Amino acid sequence: MKHTFLWLTVAAAAFHLSAKELDVDKSHSEIQFTVSHMVVSKTKGQFKEFEAKVDVTDGKLVSVNATIPVSSLDTDNEKRDSHLKSPDFFNEAEYPNITFVSTKVEAGKLHGKLTILDVTKDVVLDLEFLGPVTSPWGKTVYGLNLDGEIDRTEFGLTWNKALEAGGVVVGDMVHLSISVELTE
Repeated sequence: MKHTFLWLTVAAAAFHLSAKELDVDKSHSEIQFTVSHMVVSKTKGQFKEFEAKVDVTDGKLVSVNATIPVSSLDTDNEKRDSHLKSPDFFNEAEYPNITFVSTKVEAGKLHGKLTILDVTKDVVLDLEFLGPVTSPWGKTVYGLNLDGEIDRTEFGLTWNKALEAGGVVVGDMVHLSISVELTE
């Protein structure tokens, strides 16, 4: 029994030593979204700020945890941004952050728990994890690209207006596109 405990301790220490938390290069990273507007076009936006903890072991992605301040939402339209931050949508005053905590990494997929408002749902995003490569400045660099869709109404984002000719102002499905550059 003593030997088993010793080996488990050694294995845990070895895993901890080989796991690395990567730094986010925010100047080469973005979190973008697209949603249907009045059935005929798409509105794009982004979150300009976020914090992320990304861990790799032996060059392989292990986990991703992120916090995104609602205050950083930007659709290039101040009136729309104010409405999106209001209680009609994200309710920034009561729920200042969106969070994501990964639960599983597999080939081409990142599973996790996404929390918007006070609602947490399981999501699966298409995953592309690239690298490592060495930059011209000698840094080890990785790329994390995520793509997927969520139904905003499942997270309590239900505000809408019916259109006279049919349809609604804001589509339910939101396309997410995330690209993050990471360094050791």
